[in-house]
Amino acid sequence: MQLVVARIGRAHGIKGEVTVEVRTDEPELRLGPGAVLLTDPASTGPLTIETGRVHSGRLLLRFEGVKDRTAAEALRNTLLIAEVDPEVLPEEEDEYYDHQLMDLDVVTKEGVEVGRITEISHLPSQDLFIVERPDGSEVLIPFVEEIVTEIDLEEQRAVIDPPPGLIDDQTDDDEVADESGTSSREES
Repeated sequence: MQLVVARIGRAHGIKGEVTVEVRTDEPELRLGPGAVLLTDPASTGPLTIETGRVHSGRLLLRFEGVKDRTAAEALRNTLLIAEVDPEVLPEEEDEYYDHQLMDLDVVTKEGVEVGRITEISHLPSQDLFIVERPDGSEVLIPFVEEIVTEIDLEEQRAVIDPPPGLIDDQTDDDEVADESGTSSREES
């Protein structure tokens, strides 16, 4: 099975180093010297990591055969892909590989069907589930423990406790907009 573990950013310096946006919780395992990674686009790779180091909080990599800034810049926006045994699971109890979460049914803690996870977006601050609803629309669910309360791989479902407005299609009937354009609750 293939996992995207990083995206190459801009060149750093003149000796072929590049910055990388890490997309794995195990960079020391997946992005160490000697690792051979597939690429997207495939014509760019495979790439073998020659050296790696952290500089100002960013991971810098140098690949075999990439010796100058021009060659490094040509790799920009390339995805780095590791070949992983599908039976191997993350070490931490509450960590999951994307393939484990794809196609899980998403339901609220009350059992209301929300949809199915079709994609996982990895942002700097958090990961998002992109959930396709039964009507074909999409909703974004932050993958944080306050909202995603349970991942049940046996039952193939993710249980969520969404805050008001996260998955609601419309505002409550008892809310009205005042002249300033803000909403307030009507008193009964």
